[in-house]
Amino acid sequence: MCAPATRDAVWAFDAYEAVRDRLPQARYPARPRAVDSLADLAQDFDVFLLDAFGVLNVGESPIPGAPERIAALQAAGKRVIVVSNAASYPKRVALERFGRLGFDFTADDVLSSRDVLIAALTRSPPAGRLGLIAPESHGFEEFDGLDLVFLADDPVPYAEVDGFVMMSSVPWTDRRQALLETALTRDPRPVWVGNPDLVAPRETGLTLEPGHFAHRLADATGVAPEFFGKPYGNVFDMVRTRLAAEVDPGRIVMVGDTLHTDILGGAAAGLATALVTDHGALKDLDIGAAIARSRIVPDFILPAP
Repeated sequence: MCAPATRDAVWAFDAYEAVRDRLPQARYPARPRAVDSLADLAQDFDVFLLDAFGVLNVGESPIPGAPERIAALQAAGKRVIVVSNAASYPKRVALERFGRLGFDFTADDVLSSRDVLIAALTRSPPAGRLGLIAPESHGFEEFDGLDLVFLADDPVPYAEVDGFVMMSSVPWTDRRQALLETALTRDPRPVWVGNPDLVAPRETGLTLEPGHFAHRLADATGVAPEFFGKPYGNVFDMVRTRLAAEVDPGRIVMVGDTLHTDILGGAAAGLATALVTDHGALKDLDIGAAIARSRIVPDFILPAP
């Protein structure tokens, strides 16, 4: 089950522009350089940070040629790490999924915004019970030591919990969003968001993701959620803990399909960036016009990985 595809690329771009004041600031090159694939970057970079949706896969289908391209980078001794805002699934499920799609990743090769948020909550456990917005199919796996309750259509837990953790839009509805907004208007509490994306590309179009609902929540209630994942620095801080201290930041490239998460986030972290144009959230837009309007400029542009 996934959230319904109800938005297009133009809507998504406008929505990201509307929340720019909540996104990090960064510096960019004067103009991007076009390359054919990641193979053209292999000599210049030792570490490839790859978004998943729109770079490796679209929904449950691998992007043609992506498994072979990533395998070639790995065989050449490049460090490849998936840096994804997909927060719905535990690590074991994500690894099984990548395996089905034809990718060979270990647990250390996959870093999701889910990992970043859970690590933060584990380091400084909040007091009291938290309302969890996520599919119930995996229970509370990986949320060790936290007191959680799933949020659904019963308004009582919304009033009783001490904070909210938004991991997925899969179970979310406008009714549940209204319950959350009403609860926070009456009694403001912390909101932690494990997926800052507004949309994600799937076979049927762009689905609404937790970031969309979190920004709606902020507009409606004045409560400022705390975001974990791209484009925010916390995910890149965790990337650095996985890399050898001697890795030159100038030899790391962030590869993604969105300007406002992958490219902005990578640039804000001081990394080179590469925008994949043909399969993700921007594939129906004029890329040059999108870059000019947003003023978010990648170092490289390539049609596919």
